[in-house]
Amino acid sequence: QVQLVESGGGLVQAGGSLRLSCAASGRTSSRYSMGWFRQAPGREREFVAAVNWRGGGTNYGDLVKGRFTISRDNIKNTVYLQMNSLKPEDTAVYYCAADLGLALVPARIPSLYEYWGQGTQVTVSS
Repeated sequence: QVQLVESGGGLVQAGGSLRLSCAASGRTSSRYSMGWFRQAPGREREFVAAVNWRGGGTNYGDLVKGRFTISRDNIKNTVYLQMNSLKPEDTAVYYCAADLGLALVPARIPSLYEYWGQGTQVTVSS
C-alpha cells in the first residue's frame, strides 16, 4: 500500500504561481511513477504531468506544457508540481497518484495508477 497526501493548494490570481506537494508513505521502497491529475466540476479527470521512478523521464499535458514542472525527491518520498502563469481554467481539484509500473515514460491514463491522494483545491481568480 502507498498512502499519498497532497498539500499546497489555495487561491491565487491569474498569472501567479503555486507549488503542490505530494508526500508518499507506506511502500516507499518500491519504484513507481508519480502523476498529477486534475478534475474540475462537471469534467472528467485530466492528466497534468507525470514523472518516472528515476525522476529523469517526464510527461506533460498539452494545456500545461511550458507552465508546469513536475519533480520528485526520492529521499523525501515527495513529488512536486510547480505551477506558473496560472490561468482561471487551471481551477480544479488536483490529485497525485502512484503507478507501480517501471515505464521510463510515465503514463497519462488515470486507470494505470493504483494509488491516489485525496486531492487539493486550486482556484485561480481572473
